[in-house]
Parts: sequence; C-alpha cells; structure tokens
Amino acid sequence: MSDPFQSVTILGGGLLGGSLALALKQDVRMWARREETVNKAKQLGVNGATSDLALAVKDSQLVILCVPVGAMPKLLEAAIQAGLPADCLITDVGSVKGMPHQTLGPIVKNSGRQFIGSHPMAGSEQGGIQAARKDLFAGAACLLTNDGMASAQNTQRLDAFWQQVGCQTTWLDSARHDALVARISHLPHILAAAAARTCLENPSDGSFGGGGLRDTTRVAGGNVDMWTEILLENREALMGPMQRSIDDLISLMSILDAQDQDAARQWLEAAKNRRDSL
Repeated sequence: MSDPFQSVTILGGGLLGGSLALALKQDVRMWARREETVNKAKQLGVNGATSDLALAVKDSQLVILCVPVGAMPKLLEAAIQAGLPADCLITDVGSVKGMPHQTLGPIVKNSGRQFIGSHPMAGSEQGGIQAARKDLFAGAACLLTNDGMASAQNTQRLDAFWQQVGCQTTWLDSARHDALVARISHLPHILAAAAARTCLENPSDGSFGGGGLRDTTRVAGGNVDMWTEILLENREALMGPMQRSIDDLISLMSILDAQDQDAARQWLEAAKNRRDSL
C-alpha cells in the first residue's frame, strides 16, 4: 500500500509523537520545543527531529498535533504563521474530541484548511520520548471524528494513514467519542487512582501486595498533569459513569451487610463475564 501522505509532520515529542515518528516508514519531521527532546529523538532514530517550527511544517501534507489539548490552538496558530501549507490536513491525538473541534475548528475554517480528530487508543503509564516505541500502535483502536465535515478524500487518506501504522479505525462524532472513552478509558484511570489512594494508604503495605494490586493500580502511575487535563476536559461525560460506579459499590455494601451469598456471587459473576469478553 502506498503512503497516503508523502510528507508528515508531528508537533510534539512525547510518547505518542515519538512512537508515531518511529512507526512511520516514510521520512517524517518531528518538532519539539526543547533541544533535549530533539537530541533524544535523534538518538532513537528520528532523523527529522527539530526545534525549528518552520522547518518542521515546510511542504507538509499532514500535521499531527501531539501536545496537550489545551496547547493545541496556540501551536496550530504558530504553525500556520510559520508557513504550514494551505492544503495540509490537520489532525491530533488528544484523548478528548469535543474540545479540539471547538477550539481548533474556527482556526482551521478561517485558514481554509481541514481538521479531523484522531484518538489512537495506545499509550503507557510511562511518558516522554524515552518511552517511545515503534510498535505502540500495532493492533490499537483509533477513533476518528469528522465534526468539521472534512472532504471524503481527506477522511479516506487519514483512515489509511492510521491503518498503515497498525491501528483499527472507527468513525464517531465527538460527543459519542467522549462518552465512550469516559467509560472505557477515563473511568478506569479514576478507579485505579481510587484503589491506589485506599489500598496504599500506608505505602509500606504495598510490599505485601501481589500482582492483583500492581495490575489494578498500574495506570494510576500515569502523568498527573496530563490526566488532570483529561479528566477536567471530559468531566461532563464522566459524571454518569462515576455515579453508576458509586451506586454499584453501594449496592455491594448492602449485599455484604445482608450476608447475601447468592447476590454477592451474582455481582462477581457479572463482572467476571464482562471481563472475560475482552
């Protein structure tokens, strides 16, 4: 399959941006603000790493915003001022999609360009360019949103791009996307963090824990600043799933208080059946 984009620019040198640069077979330019990140990227084999924004966006056909969602509008405006080609397609890798469409939409529309949201469901509790790996996207779902009604040609090309790096693509609108990831991605992080807060109230007790404790709390070790932003940006979609989790735990408390063995078994069995379906 031929490359859907001959010239790709990645703006941001974190885990996702670095991993994407490593995964692409064609030459790619990756911009990072700090020279330290640029040097680390080059050591990993990203020869097109640079801190020069104008050089990074020159002749680009696809620009991927791999920075926090709140930083995307300012960076996109800077990229346009630095010479981003008028026919360049813009996408991102943000964990929410409503906000990027709201904040980037006017910038893109006024500039005559097109934006399509992307969310590759890949990552790690480890962050930064030092954690990047070329197989990060292999087999991962990538959720795509086209609220701005970008052209069929661009949707097809971007779909092919994500499949090229190993993703399985699905198209949603931003509201459905944010509701979905609130349940399957953001709530699990909250529950892992809640477990870490309670189970490790005395941190030294962790030395007695087994694999269950480590597995359940693993993602709570993720970047705190990034997850603070994600939870606040998707707070409306999170409220319902959080309340259902609270209600479910209260229900279990009532079952235990009543010493209802059958109900406790049914509660656990329903959870096991859903987990086994993964």
